[in-house]
Amino acid sequence: MHPAPPSTPALRRPRSTRFRLAIAAGVVTCMTAVGGVAWALDRFVIEHVEVVSASSAEEAVAAAESAGSAAFTVTVETVGTGSDAATVTTAIIELDDVTQLRSAFADDAYGENITELPSVIAEQVGASLAINGDYYGFRDTGIVIRNGVLYRDEGVREALVLYRDGTAAVVDETTTTGAQLLADGAWQTLSFGPVLVEDGAVVDGIDAVEVDTNFGNHSIQGDQPRTAVAVLADGSIAFVVVDGRSDVSAGMTLTELAAHLQALGAVTAYNLDGGGSSTMVVDGEVVTAPSNGGERATSDILYVS
Repeated sequence: MHPAPPSTPALRRPRSTRFRLAIAAGVVTCMTAVGGVAWALDRFVIEHVEVVSASSAEEAVAAAESAGSAAFTVTVETVGTGSDAATVTTAIIELDDVTQLRSAFADDAYGENITELPSVIAEQVGASLAINGDYYGFRDTGIVIRNGVLYRDEGVREALVLYRDGTAAVVDETTTTGAQLLADGAWQTLSFGPVLVEDGAVVDGIDAVEVDTNFGNHSIQGDQPRTAVAVLADGSIAFVVVDGRSDVSAGMTLTELAAHLQALGAVTAYNLDGGGSSTMVVDGEVVTAPSNGGERATSDILYVS
């Protein structure tokens, strides 16, 4: 039997080489982290303006629309009892023409991550009544038609369409296009959800719905502050804001909100951005209790003058 060859000692890199490798690894880690931060800032913070003056883009369309009047009444009530009680603010709007229901962008600019307080946007457009919209600027998907102008055509979810003839419908964005909706008479589209009431019935399973897979924007279950818009059986429009996350108001589940809207007479009702965004402004004053202790900046509002 031959003796085993002597073992070869493991090669060791000089200390300086190992030190340089450690520094390189740290640099790569830092660059990766910095790259991640840069991506997050670009995606969720840095403004990306695509249309500088949205009102100018809409002017030709708006000029051709009705100049009728809008009247509304606002009520505040407590729904539920005990720890489940919620403060609900409802505005019932009577419109001569649905084109009096308008949308406005923060800073009058269309794009991503452009935000302003709802009361400030409302003041800028002379709104007498406003609620937060669908926060379109948080995401880069969804069909965005506002005041009869198509801004984005990236269908991914169920949207609410308000048509010029006063009707409303829920559409699967993936089976149509913004251009087709415009051709069909779309005046506003709202792309958030879920649909709460359809054909007068509460939609099943809505408490299990996730709106988006975007970071920080998909968990909407449980008792939460809510904002919703509904078309009622008599043709009027309802804006509803539910306060939540406080000792005074617990908020509502989506099913509870849907049932409340159905009781108002909703034929079609749709959930908008909620949580800290949920806000109603009347004559320049915030009449609800945003859960952040004050208004949260958002990208858009729905309003009447």
